[in-house]
Amino acid sequence: MNLAAIVWLVLMVVFLAMEASTVSMVSLWFAAGSLIALLTALAGGPAWLQTVLFLAVSAGLLLALRPLAKKYLAPKVTATNVDSIVGSTGLVTAAIDNVSASGQVKLGAMEWTARSTSGQPIPVGTLVKVDKIEGVKAFVSPAEVPANVT
Repeated sequence: MNLAAIVWLVLMVVFLAMEASTVSMVSLWFAAGSLIALLTALAGGPAWLQTVLFLAVSAGLLLALRPLAKKYLAPKVTATNVDSIVGSTGLVTAAIDNVSASGQVKLGAMEWTARSTSGQPIPVGTLVKVDKIEGVKAFVSPAEVPANVT
């Protein structure tokens, strides 16, 4: 085996090892380019042809197949029930006071421990909007009450 073939083989192994450790779908295409350059070196092709084929195959596969691979191999993010609570409106059932770490809000059929997003106390009976969820706490702010049209 000639020196060029050994270099392409080593590069291919390095690219495959990088892909195995990162799964970023980038190094895989360079490993394929290295394989084509290795085969060209074994067939006796000149160094310039090996380099051109390596670059062309790597870039071509990267541009053509990476978007498809990411689309079909990316994990699907499934929204949970908690995601549907953010932005919803609830009713304060126990006064919310961040200083005393107290407060509850009823969201649908569930009672949640609540804290004020702004840090201001919120009295019982106030309609609130859920800004975010952290663990088992709902961070809320007073909801805008639409004016009654008469």
